[in-house]
Amino acid sequence: MSDLPKLLEQALHQLYYDPNIENKNLAQKWLMQAQVSPQAWHFSWLLLNMDKVPEIQYFGASALHIKISRYWNDIPADQYESLKSQLFTHITRFASGSKIVLTRLCVALASLALSMMPEAWPCAVADMVRMFQAEDSNVDGRARCLALLELLTVLPEEFQTSRLPQYRKGQVRSVLAQECGSVFPLLEQLLQQQDSPGFIKQKVLKCFSSWVQLEIPLMDCENLIQAAFTSLQDPELFDTAVEAVVNAISQPDAQRYVNTLLKLIPSVLGLQEQLRQAVQSGDMETSHGICRIAVALGENHSRALLDQVEHWQSFLALVNMIMFCTGIPGHYPVNETTSSLTLTFWYTLQDDILSFEPDKQAVYQQVYRPVYFQLVDVLLHKAQFPSDEEYGFWSSDEKEQFRIYRVDISDTLMYVYEMLGAELLSSLYDKLGRLLTNTEQPSTWQHTEALLYGFQSIAETIDVNYSDVVPGLIGLIPRISISNVQLADTVMFTIGALSEWLADHPVMINNVLPLVLQALGNPELSISSVSTLKKICRECKYDLPPYAANIVAVSQEVLMKQIHKTSQCMWLMQALGFLLSALQVEEILKNLHSLITPYIQQLEKLADETPNPSNKLAIIHILGLLSNLFTTLDISHHDDDHESTEVKKLPVQQGPNPVVVVLQQVFQLIQKVLSKWLNDAQVVESVCAIFEKSVKTLLDDFAPMVPQLCEMLGQMYSTIPQASAIDLTRQLVHIFAHEPAHFPPIKALFLLVTSVTLTLFQQGPRDHPDIVDSFMQLLAQALKRKPDLFLCSNLDVKAVFQCGVLSLKFPEAPTVKASCGFFTELLPRCGEIAPVGQVVHENGKVLLQAVLEGIGGQASRSLMDHFAEILFALNKHCFSYLSLWIKEAMQQDGFPSARVSPEQKETFSQQILRERVNKRRVKEMVKEFTLLCRGLHGTEYTADY
Repeated sequence: MSDLPKLLEQALHQLYYDPNIENKNLAQKWLMQAQVSPQAWHFSWLLLNMDKVPEIQYFGASALHIKISRYWNDIPADQYESLKSQLFTHITRFASGSKIVLTRLCVALASLALSMMPEAWPCAVADMVRMFQAEDSNVDGRARCLALLELLTVLPEEFQTSRLPQYRKGQVRSVLAQECGSVFPLLEQLLQQQDSPGFIKQKVLKCFSSWVQLEIPLMDCENLIQAAFTSLQDPELFDTAVEAVVNAISQPDAQRYVNTLLKLIPSVLGLQEQLRQAVQSGDMETSHGICRIAVALGENHSRALLDQVEHWQSFLALVNMIMFCTGIPGHYPVNETTSSLTLTFWYTLQDDILSFEPDKQAVYQQVYRPVYFQLVDVLLHKAQFPSDEEYGFWSSDEKEQFRIYRVDISDTLMYVYEMLGAELLSSLYDKLGRLLTNTEQPSTWQHTEALLYGFQSIAETIDVNYSDVVPGLIGLIPRISISNVQLADTVMFTIGALSEWLADHPVMINNVLPLVLQALGNPELSISSVSTLKKICRECKYDLPPYAANIVAVSQEVLMKQIHKTSQCMWLMQALGFLLSALQVEEILKNLHSLITPYIQQLEKLADETPNPSNKLAIIHILGLLSNLFTTLDISHHDDDHESTEVKKLPVQQGPNPVVVVLQQVFQLIQKVLSKWLNDAQVVESVCAIFEKSVKTLLDDFAPMVPQLCEMLGQMYSTIPQASAIDLTRQLVHIFAHEPAHFPPIKALFLLVTSVTLTLFQQGPRDHPDIVDSFMQLLAQALKRKPDLFLCSNLDVKAVFQCGVLSLKFPEAPTVKASCGFFTELLPRCGEIAPVGQVVHENGKVLLQAVLEGIGGQASRSLMDHFAEILFALNKHCFSYLSLWIKEAMQQDGFPSARVSPEQKETFSQQILRERVNKRRVKEMVKEFTLLCRGLHGTEYTADY
């Protein structure tokens, strides 16, 4: 024992100064154990000797805090007083010593006070104040004052993070709130004293900031809030005073004290001159701080202040002050960072105005509609890009922050539309019209771009089909002289946002389509031009046949020139899929031929080459292009939500589906590619994706491909099993389960995949959680769509069942979830499928054992609902068996966990057996029981569970 402090000092030295990371980690682990050991009570005080270095003293103080805060019940009540006086003594001693050690000791005493009050230490706060105000000739008065302020500051902070039970928290909070009567007069006195130095006042403001978060009535804080407002004039105190005022105003309880809030408005308005001067001199910190105060008052209390109708003018003055902050000069985030703080205020104010009853709302609409129109002008001004020269100097981080800021402005404009309605669009259109037609004063591109951006923000999410200004806007767009990438991008996105309108007004398509096709050739406009073309092709496909040849030609050219990055190439293919869907079959085939042939030739060449990383990327790219094209090329119009009259104008298609024609043509080539790349999961996945996307889109039309695809999948999977092949098999089972004509090859494939996977299980499936996951999903799908697959004589139902049980014990949560899904589908089939019933009755006990092991702590807590579903299904479909199995299982010692008693196990078993109707109740029982098994019941870990 006497060596322990020495060992601790060595370990601390190792932790701070040893360059070897492993030694550091070992030291840290050992020190953490020491902190919670019974000896900590003794060595903590030894480590606090004044001759030790601060790191060692800090460790001693931390150990005391841990013991007091976490192991309070270990302290005998008769030792409370001596512990209290020792802490007071040490705090006084460290008042002039190391700041970090002093803070830690204060936190320890705060924790002690919270655990003792109110019974064991009734006037704790008043006692603290008294103790430190008593004359002590050894300690300098200022140091004593600072130590007291530190203690008073950490007390509410320690309360917020303490582990007190809920009922104690409420009790202690109200005691602390009453005790503010001992604290606030002292803080007021220290702030008002002429000779109080800056650092003391700063500490006072921090202390006040800490106390207001205890929900102290706002009127009790009035004097200190006013003193904090006065402190805003002192640059040294400014930041701390801002925090204090904002914290005081923002506490949820403050809205009950309307009179105090009304008194605060003039104080906030009184900061306007200081704000203007700060803006003029480029003092961003000051303008930011004052804006935070104005927004805190406006945002937190707009409803309460709007309710005071007779004070409408003073609240409007506050709103205008916030408007000044929104429109603060300079570009965000380079010259200012304040305007973004105000955006949420405008949402809140609008919500509050629109929540009033009609009469009151009408009055406020009259006052605030002009304010919101002004807001739109201010926001669009703030959304403007800087000059090209200035923007060139911005860092990529600043550009990204500006992009996000513009998105926030866009969201705000969309929200404001609810208040201003169609008049907002008219106003934007008039401004844009004047700007583009005014030859006397040529406008900057930034101005044009911002107005368009405002339009786009609204049109993207609000139905503008009934707006009378959109035709005019579409007419104006070609008049915009596009001199710059940002403007071009916004023009593209605006056209994209209007694609649904264009579908209803097809005569206007030709006004804008040439702009989009021209932009496709510019790599800088890649994202905006491709996504706009995709929207137009999706929304307007029935009106695009006259332009189809041109669209395909331009797209083909940019694809061949490799102008766009991979993801944009994929979008472009999806766009072409939409476009071709509306053409005649022979037209589709002709376009597909010209579009795909160059890629097929490339693929043929690549298939002959020896596999290497660069040709792998090229193969995956080409396969991806085909997948994306087939994802949207749908001549049966499964996805159309257009009225039937629109679809009728297309003649019924005859003959095989064009996608199937193409797939059959390239099938052998794909097989050839596969034969060389079977070892590569990504290539196999890309091949499977082509067929999976096609099956999903074509549904029954895919039938002609089924036999050859099943044969290829079988060969692939037998050679090298991969999850993507099982996923495609699952898709086929899902779509063709009820098609007697097409199902035989799928059945053969299902049996083959099952038999190969069972062999894999015998060899050890641990390295293939993805395959096991996909296999379990396939089995569940088969049971759902085609349960009689489990009647096949050559399907080993028992082996499949055992694989499922094994999979329940995998560490990967998705695999366990899929296995639970399999059993949840399997158990209800016990009655109707004899082989399933027999296997469950003979082996169900093993399944129950695995489920209880998982609940007992072997599996992640996030999976408990899935385990509960298995228990529920067992109880519903195998009740007589379950009651025996669960009794036997629970009789094992220490099963499913050593932490649960025989009585708790019996209670759980009875609860489960009784509940055969309400699945939610079973889930709750399982959650409760797993916490008991893990020793977590009633701890803080269960709070969010």
